[in-house]
Amino acid sequence: MGWKAFFSFLFVLFSLLLLTFYWFIPMDENQFQFLEKNSNFSLNNYDQNNIQFYENMRFPDNEISYKIDSECTIQKRYDMEKAFEILENLTILSFYQVPTNEDIIISCDSESKIQEGLFIAGEGGPVNITKTDNFNVILKGKILLITGSECQNPNIAIHELLHVLGFNHSYNPNSIMYAISDCDQVIGKDIIDLIDDIYSITSYPDLTIGDVSAVMRGRYLDSNITIKNNGLKNSGGFNLLIYADDKLVKKTDFSGLDVGYGKIIMLKNIFIKQLEIEKLEIVIETTLQELETNNNRVTLTIKNKK
Repeated sequence: MGWKAFFSFLFVLFSLLLLTFYWFIPMDENQFQFLEKNSNFSLNNYDQNNIQFYENMRFPDNEISYKIDSECTIQKRYDMEKAFEILENLTILSFYQVPTNEDIIISCDSESKIQEGLFIAGEGGPVNITKTDNFNVILKGKILLITGSECQNPNIAIHELLHVLGFNHSYNPNSIMYAISDCDQVIGKDIIDLIDDIYSITSYPDLTIGDVSAVMRGRYLDSNITIKNNGLKNSGGFNLLIYADDKLVKKTDFSGLDVGYGKIIMLKNIFIKQLEIEKLEIVIETTLQELETNNNRVTLTIKNKK
């Protein structure tokens, strides 16, 4: 090999090394920021005025299961079933009895209870609540009937059932949610309207992209992505897609998320073929119907260049 050929070989080798270094070795750093983050989900504009313990409390579905313990007397069982029937006739809710895995458990007690000088006829309320961005989801409720109602309607059972549905005591003595029971008390229209409003939202999951950070180091992308299920049902499996200037650069599969749960996804050293990138898109891909899909996509643009 002559000197000319030798130097030509070295030049080609050196050029290949420089090209490899340019393509694969990080040299600069670009950070990305949100360009847009879409979300159009909203409940009806209803003034709850502290009518519930927490805002937008509801069970995942408008069909709610229950179980009445065998210890309950025939009268207390009748009162409870009559309370379910009355609320079904007034609202979009429906109740059904199951032997196990109930949403609401009803137990009974024959012993009198006194609290702050007042006779306690029953106790009820949610015992398992999961908070999401849109709802306080009731996963389990409990009712304790201490005495049966002496009224034509089972006001005590209705009162405790509404507690389980998240309703607070009322300051109105004519309301069935007043702290002291009276046979003339009624279920107010505000309670009925709020139940129908909250439960008019179909029981779907709602996968949502939260905080996102992304940094390009040379030709490699690092990203941290927070995803949460803000819906009313478990999400099932989903895919996370990352696009660089509309070209897919990463697809990752994930198992489902329970209601109210989330995860932080850390992705490192994603190789990007393009020489320059103007924007990134993070997309959740799922086959399930959701409360909304606009929050399944975020767009990021370059914040600075070094």
